[in-house]
Amino acid sequence: MEPIVTSHTTPLILSAKDVEVKFNLRGRTLTAVRGASLDLYEGETLAIVGESGCGKSVFTKSFIGMLDKNGSVTGGQILYRGEDLTKYTTEEEWLRIRGKKIAMVFQDPMTSLNPVRTIGEQIAEVITWHFGTDHEQAKLEAIEILKRVGIADAEYRYKQYPNEFSGGMRQRVVIATAIACRPEILICDEPTTALDVTVQAQILKLIRELQKELKMTVVYITHDLGVVANVADWVSVMYAGQIIESGTVREIFREPAHPYTKALLQSLPQLGVKGHELYSIKGTPPNLFKEIKGDAFAPRNPHAMEVDFEEEPPIFPITETHWAKTWLLHPYAKEFKEQLDKLEAQKREAALPEEPFDYSKAETLLQVRDLSVKFKLAGKEFRAVDSVNFDIYKGETLSLVGESGSGKTTIGRAIMRIYGSNVSGSIKFKNQEITGKLDKERIKKLHMEMQMIFQDPMASLNERAKVDYIISEGLYNYKLFDNEKHRMDKVGSIMQEVGLAKDFSSRFPHEFSGGQRQRIGIARSLVMNPDFVVADEPISALDVSIRAQVINLLNKLKKERGLTYLFIAHDLSVVRFISDRIAVINKGRIVELAPCEELFARPLHPYTKALLSAVPYPDPDTERNKVLLTYDRKMHNYTEDKPQWVEILPGHFILANQQELDIYRKELEA
Repeated sequence: MEPIVTSHTTPLILSAKDVEVKFNLRGRTLTAVRGASLDLYEGETLAIVGESGCGKSVFTKSFIGMLDKNGSVTGGQILYRGEDLTKYTTEEEWLRIRGKKIAMVFQDPMTSLNPVRTIGEQIAEVITWHFGTDHEQAKLEAIEILKRVGIADAEYRYKQYPNEFSGGMRQRVVIATAIACRPEILICDEPTTALDVTVQAQILKLIRELQKELKMTVVYITHDLGVVANVADWVSVMYAGQIIESGTVREIFREPAHPYTKALLQSLPQLGVKGHELYSIKGTPPNLFKEIKGDAFAPRNPHAMEVDFEEEPPIFPITETHWAKTWLLHPYAKEFKEQLDKLEAQKREAALPEEPFDYSKAETLLQVRDLSVKFKLAGKEFRAVDSVNFDIYKGETLSLVGESGSGKTTIGRAIMRIYGSNVSGSIKFKNQEITGKLDKERIKKLHMEMQMIFQDPMASLNERAKVDYIISEGLYNYKLFDNEKHRMDKVGSIMQEVGLAKDFSSRFPHEFSGGQRQRIGIARSLVMNPDFVVADEPISALDVSIRAQVINLLNKLKKERGLTYLFIAHDLSVVRFISDRIAVINKGRIVELAPCEELFARPLHPYTKALLSAVPYPDPDTERNKVLLTYDRKMHNYTEDKPQWVEILPGHFILANQQELDIYRKELEA
């Protein structure tokens, strides 16, 4: 791995100074960016981090003239090689820069790719548009670019449509489109959000290789601090439209100065202590329609000083490369800061991990045996889940991890009886078979005892219904209330329990943040008073602070209500913090299952090892020195010696044949 940059050694390429961006919304003015400044240097990588809505994307969109029509740069300068881009007024002017000099990779590849045009045509069009290249030459160049971003059989893939590509492959296509004109600056807006850890590692590696090959300056916009540790030379932290701290990646991660930066890092599951509440940032960002007085973060800072509410802090230099806007760095605040640092150290020392789950007296709540799920696609039978076996004990959290398409969600939905006749094998809940035909009373009872929390709260919540009705759906369906007052009491009680104000019941889903919408989904499930909950990627794509809140909520409800979870996820850092046991699934088969810390300490299956090697860690040196492992199913020889589901250690199961078992046992003895 190349050394981390600690000083600028290359020329300045872009300098944004005191940029202000405003939007007119229904006669009101929203100041999305409030005097933000940054510098970009040739060949370096800058990461801009912060919560959703802080202005990261808006700020960088102003570099390429892609603000919405109701938005405009109202102050400051954006100097690209000495030319002020804020003076551009026509699309013709912007086209000299956008795509050709400064390109952008957007978060969701499906929204940035045209679904009715082949991916090859979309890349070729960019080349033709900017360079006037004829169609045949543009096609050849597009195929070469597809090869460059790691897409095999590029000639054939050129003719395919976006829906024929996986999420990781679509992201590669978007990157290919962005680099087609060999830009000097590449802005990557959440390029790995919701991707599997292995795919994420591949995409980050690809961007790093392209950056070196094309000598690009790269800007990452992200809330994933593990990604930042992996890729960034420099980090700028953004809050409420301002950059409030900036420094080298080591300085930001090891010596954060602003309370908001510290709070973001403390919210990471990797830095939490199992059994204790994960640190979360209380409250919400300020209303940018209103003038902000003092430090914008002060209302959410439990240790804010009086001056934080009265006067905006200036920039305080810490080193030649590190500065922050916080009154804590004022000489008069030295004593207060020392006391605060001492208090934080005491809290860390006092935090002891919880005792592991006691399986000796545990009651089996759910038993899965030889579970298979088959679907028909284009007349062919497809086995999504193949002969899966596991138990879930009352009061535990069993996490199911694996890449997209591995069968995780399919297992969860099979348990919830969503697939019907496609399911074979046995699923027992409380020692009673729940597959096949059941009478109405049994189904009703199951729907009350087993509930599901879905990945995307916007897709699973009726956007035309108010929160009151959404939460009450199950109550209405099964008449679980005596009268209207009883129903309203139940709704109000569960809303309070999940951290939502009762008066929110009259609002619609679109009026809430991502974290609040997920709380609504949790409330809808728990109002039925279930014993068992399938949580399907409930924190995917949430900001670190909101993610911490949802994790804490799930753990709190588990303890208070005695809940049992099947937690489905691809984020192994979260899985480690919340799980008692972990099951690893690949191509429809569980390949390893073990207690959480046992699996992280002694993974055996090569697929498990590959997954764990890709988990991002919030430390730049650790992250860049790690060795990524790759998994190839061809490494297994199962032609004669078939694999079996074996308990290799107490509670540690693995799918392996006799030859592999011998290897694993020697590995354990070493």
